[in-house]
Amino acid sequence: MAKNTSSSAFRKIDVDQYNEDNFKDDEQENQPLGGIDEGEINQLLLKQKNNDALKKCLENAPIFSKNQQSKDQALQVILRVLLSIKPSQIDSAIEILDAELIDTLMKYIYRGFEFPNEGSSGHLLQWHEKVFAKAGVGSIVRVLTDTARA
Repeated sequence: MAKNTSSSAFRKIDVDQYNEDNFKDDEQENQPLGGIDEGEINQLLLKQKNNDALKKCLENAPIFSKNQQSKDQALQVILRVLLSIKPSQIDSAIEILDAELIDTLMKYIYRGFEFPNEGSSGHLLQWHEKVFAKAGVGSIVRVLTDTARA
């Protein structure tokens, strides 16, 4: 037999919260904004600690920031770090990065392709080749589908 359906508890559910127009990504709201300390990166580059400078840049990259100026400034700093690392040292630089930082690096490589400087495209292609060899196609797919842009 049928159960008692006189309960009205289902009527207290707010169905508007599931509307796609009202959707907010919780991940992006909870992420710290961060920023790259250019002075610290310059000190690391002067001490020839390029790998540490790259890791520090990627850890503090303003991926979730809405300030385009800070994103552009971070791009310039990261490109300067990438171009300071010799092609023979790229593998060792990638080895110290975890999967999340490798994806962030791939975002900045693609962003660097958007704004080429003289000699940067060839160097970025070498970076792309090495990062792709380490992370595979998954990294490219994650970068292209991620809503947080570099």
